[in-house]
Amino acid sequence: MSATFVGMPAFPAAAHEAVADTTLRGNLRHATHTIRAKRAAAVAEVSDWAQLREAGRRIKDHTLRHLDRYLVQVEEAVTAAGGTVHWAADAEEANRIVTGLVRATGESEVVKVKSMATQEIGLNEALEAEGIRAYETDLAELIVQLGKDRPSHILVPAIHRNRAEIRDIFRSEMSQWGRPAPEGLTDAPAELAEAARLHLREKFLRAKVGISGANFVVAETGTLVVVESEGNGRMCLTLPETLISVVGIEKVVPTWRDLEVFLQTLPRSSTAERMNPYTSMWTGTRDEDGPSAFHLVLLDNGRTDTLADEVGRQALRCIRCSACLNVCPVYERAGGHAYGSVYPGPIGAILSPQLRGTASEIDASLPYASSLCGACYEVCPVAIDIPEVLVHLRERVAQGGEATRQGNKVVLKPARGHAAERAAMRAARWAFSHPGALRGGQRLASRTRRLHPRTLPGPGRAWTGTRDLPPVPAEPFRDWWQRTHGGKEDAK
Repeated sequence: MSATFVGMPAFPAAAHEAVADTTLRGNLRHATHTIRAKRAAAVAEVSDWAQLREAGRRIKDHTLRHLDRYLVQVEEAVTAAGGTVHWAADAEEANRIVTGLVRATGESEVVKVKSMATQEIGLNEALEAEGIRAYETDLAELIVQLGKDRPSHILVPAIHRNRAEIRDIFRSEMSQWGRPAPEGLTDAPAELAEAARLHLREKFLRAKVGISGANFVVAETGTLVVVESEGNGRMCLTLPETLISVVGIEKVVPTWRDLEVFLQTLPRSSTAERMNPYTSMWTGTRDEDGPSAFHLVLLDNGRTDTLADEVGRQALRCIRCSACLNVCPVYERAGGHAYGSVYPGPIGAILSPQLRGTASEIDASLPYASSLCGACYEVCPVAIDIPEVLVHLRERVAQGGEATRQGNKVVLKPARGHAAERAAMRAARWAFSHPGALRGGQRLASRTRRLHPRTLPGPGRAWTGTRDLPPVPAEPFRDWWQRTHGGKEDAK
């Protein structure tokens, strides 16, 4: 995975700084509350939402179990339709393929459709290193690019910016990238949108190369699908002579009938729309329409390693709707930048550590960037049990960090900073396997309850800084049960 965010502090430090930014918190609170309220209303209109959610989960799980077969089917279908398929094992290989394809056209600039995969691999930076300028055409991505910023939300990358900030960015930066902002530009949404439209239009008409991702790839025909709300994506997909699409291997769905499910659940979960205003589909090339050359780059970049994890693999069901971000109390207060990844929020907290590993301080901290309230699971349109994966990854982090080889064995080097946690878990395991000791400990805790502190000492002070320890009951449950039921299993 790309090292774009390397150098940032771990989540606790980044979040501590972010929550002190009152402007950021205000922007996030207003935006997330608005989006999730609209989403709830849109979902409530569908009487069979639970069935659609379950269907999406099953389609994704089936596809992941048979991904090898469906990927071969994709390659055969795309090739038969006049396209060329490239396989990229990691970010470096994907960037090398794409930059080589652009150089082969002789062009020095490209227009881009909003794409998480290209952000993941750091494609814009790789193109710039080769003297190729990439222009983001999604309005929010344009704001981020002009502001020399980083995305902070999957669906709304500039969610951390308000209208006044966007106006100032357009005024100061647009002229460095092309057509300048109009004189007297205000922060009225219509004026900001018009400034962006005029700025981008000249790039659409001039560009010879377009780069995209894809929301879905239909295996039976090799068709790629992009859904959007602005129309900029369609301009990038249809006007250039060469189209290069970088797509994660998990984006495959077997058939058009399967696609129908996601075209119902994705727009309602993301933009709270019944359907996306623009749904673009392309299959290879056609002489009379669209680009004359099409290249599909199928990206692994840690996905097959994630697929090997029976618990963690459900993260690959994600259809990038961002519903989990909009209901997450942690994201709402800390913002997307604190996650140190292009995938922020609850889904980023489980996806990034799997794609990148947990060796770095940033990635080892992400599974802990959650209250485990479960709101993310409730809104996920493909039923990813994010809390389950978070706990699973916390266990991985606590049990061991970097893998090392000792003779013929591969062992996990103990993770730093989790010695006390491992010791506590070993003590709990011993206690629960010795009923007599557990009963004695419970009775001792109850009899000394008035002496117990309300906060924990040492490192535990961070947890009890904003909450009290729960009081110990006056009587252990076992003793209460023995006293009230005589030890019988049936209360009757």
